[in-house]
Amino acid sequence: MNEEPRLPRLTVADVPDSTKRVFEALEKARGRVPNLFRVAAHRPPITEALQRLLAAVMGPGVVDVRLKELLSVRVSRINNCEY
Repeated sequence: MNEEPRLPRLTVADVPDSTKRVFEALEKARGRVPNLFRVAAHRPPITEALQRLLAAVMGPGVVDVRLKELLSVRVSRINNCEY
């Protein structure tokens, strides 16, 4: 099985200004830009919508934010994904 992704993971140098703002916000909030966003960045409108979805799902709500984060780490680990 080929370990190379079919779509390259873009960096901040590769994306338009609107996506740079998303990358910078993710870097500030999470310490890095998750690979999902680096791939989605090929389509800036999708990247921006994905950021809003992440904020709605992982932000404050009925389930404690810390539990959401813990579940995210656990699911990543179970699936052998980089977190």
